[in-house]
Amino acid sequence: MEVPAGYDRLVVGRATVIARLAALEGFRRALAAAPTVHAWAGAEPDAEPFQGRVTAWGVTLPGSAVPVVVRHAHHGGAFGSLLGDRFRGAGRAPWELRMALHLREAGVRTPDLVGYVLYPAGLGTCRIDVVTRRLPDGGDLPTLWRTASTETRERLLVAVAALLRDLRAGGIHHADLNAKNLHLALDGGRWQAWLLDVDRVQLGSPNEAGIGERNLARLERSLRKWRDRWQLPIDEPAIARLRTLVTADGG
Repeated sequence: MEVPAGYDRLVVGRATVIARLAALEGFRRALAAAPTVHAWAGAEPDAEPFQGRVTAWGVTLPGSAVPVVVRHAHHGGAFGSLLGDRFRGAGRAPWELRMALHLREAGVRTPDLVGYVLYPAGLGTCRIDVVTRRLPDGGDLPTLWRTASTETRERLLVAVAALLRDLRAGGIHHADLNAKNLHLALDGGRWQAWLLDVDRVQLGSPNEAGIGERNLARLERSLRKWRDRWQLPIDEPAIARLRTLVTADGG
């Protein structure tokens, strides 16, 4: 298993940690206090829950001032009922780390992946915890959009369009670019967008023809689905405005 520069491997009992050098001691302390990092995080008195397939926890790594989010990987869809939280080998964790580093190097905003932990689950499978640096307080696009003013909605669209242009420039295709995979927050007084769930990222060439359109079309479908199924108050003019912001420079 390849370990990127700036990271190292740590074995604690049966758990294998791949983490940034500065965070290794925090992982060691967490695993000394609980059987998994996710279990440790959920037991912390000041842990903040984030709902998903499995509740993720916002905590601070032991012995540091680094705010992180600890999530436990779980299959979705049909695989979820069949395999639950067991993954073959190391699952997609090594790829997720590689993609997170690639995106950040390409100037695409995405959470810093601090590390992940593998727990043997038998028959060549494992369970996985993933730890990322916590983003500025904000929310996903549908959550923020529902209550935002007209002015703020325009700024949210501007932020999302900037992220989509950065993806296009880097030759990056996100196969599951849905509205929930965009985290938006004020950073330096401006709305910015971060890309989540980067294990579904595929790499092409910078400014490769078609990548920008595929990303945009995928997000447009997601926004319409949110409107039709969950009554997100986003109309066609707003979706068209997003397309204009993304393609105004000819992309």
